[in-house]
Amino acid sequence: MENKVADKNFRKYIVLWLSQSISGLGSSMTGFALVLWAYGQSQSAMSVSLMSFCNYVPYIALSLFVGGFIDRHRKKTIMLVADSIAAVGSLAVLVLLLTGQLSVWQIYIVNVIVGATNAFQQPASAVATGRLVPVDKISNVSGMNSFSQNLITVFNPMLAAFFFAAGGLWLILLIDLASFVLAFSVLLFFITIPEQVGEKKHSAPFDGIVQGFVFLWKEKGILYIMLTMALINFFSRLTYENILSPMILARSGGSSMTLGTVNAFMGIGGIVGGVIVSVKKESRRKATAIYVSAALSFLFGDLIMAVGRNVYWWSLAAVAASLPIPFIMANQNAILYRRVPAAMQGRVFAVRNAVQYSTIPVGILLGGYLADYVFEPFMGNFSEFAGLLEKVVGSGVGSGMAVMFLCTGLCGFTISLISCANREIQKLD
Repeated sequence: MENKVADKNFRKYIVLWLSQSISGLGSSMTGFALVLWAYGQSQSAMSVSLMSFCNYVPYIALSLFVGGFIDRHRKKTIMLVADSIAAVGSLAVLVLLLTGQLSVWQIYIVNVIVGATNAFQQPASAVATGRLVPVDKISNVSGMNSFSQNLITVFNPMLAAFFFAAGGLWLILLIDLASFVLAFSVLLFFITIPEQVGEKKHSAPFDGIVQGFVFLWKEKGILYIMLTMALINFFSRLTYENILSPMILARSGGSSMTLGTVNAFMGIGGIVGGVIVSVKKESRRKATAIYVSAALSFLFGDLIMAVGRNVYWWSLAAVAASLPIPFIMANQNAILYRRVPAAMQGRVFAVRNAVQYSTIPVGILLGGYLADYVFEPFMGNFSEFAGLLEKVVGSGVGSGMAVMFLCTGLCGFTISLISCANREIQKLD
């Protein structure tokens, strides 16, 4: 009987995953189109960085407080409300656009609201996954999620560019809203999420934070994974998530075709990794697999990206960087779902989001500053050390950003190996 219930819940999750993947494609297209629109209005790279910044800051700040709330309330209701508020934001952008009143600062406000809703939606969705998916299939599900996310990475720019050229921003916003209606309807009418509502209905806002950290202090291995992943995320956002596009454009003579090819191969690498994770058996030494995968991503991804001089090497680097990522996420999720009690998962996942992603806004802003005001000027000052680095990464515009990839590759690889040797983390194996 239990097996039949588990199989039924897993089938429900597959339906939910498909609908949310379609909705994710719609929202990703909107994000891409808004970047195109905002850059066209302001001609400022900083204005684009601030869009991501406004999304991440409320997400991280609220993640500290929502864990207890999520554990005490129905995950389905939280997801429906959070998604609805985000959809209202897209609707507001559409109305402002059609009335000729849309400005970049209004998009910042919408991104703040969306970031706030994500602080509730993502940990609620993570807990819901644990309730619907058998523990032995968590790694496979993580691979499925990586597959869909990277499939979106491949097709999102092409579809967004096509619809943006065909009808403009308003058409993409309509597609986004239609995909929301689909995902909302599937969740509302076809998905039932098993609940374990806590006995304590009311608590102070800081209780969830305290309880989450108290649990993590006892499970030091999990806490160390979160802290080291925060550092890894920082280095990732300094380069791949931040200055990859400017560097490729600078070193390819402004070729959008080259940039599109590199981005496509990055998505392909993630798809291949996601497929492998979704069908392979779980790793026996999950904690080790996390850091070995991260080390390989930095070693081959960042370093090849730094020394590469053409689209072939950059595409190879993109695959090398993105293919190990699904293995990182799958093994981390497998550890969390096994070691965190179901009644505590909302609080722990919320604290995880706050800790692990807290470095992303810093990396986003610092990466652009370092590229424009430190590394690019340094490589143009004809010093002896700069000349030595030119033998490795080449010269000219973009060489400073290539040096940044060199630095993040070496630092990320070293941190991954040191973390793998940590005793508390090794205990998780």
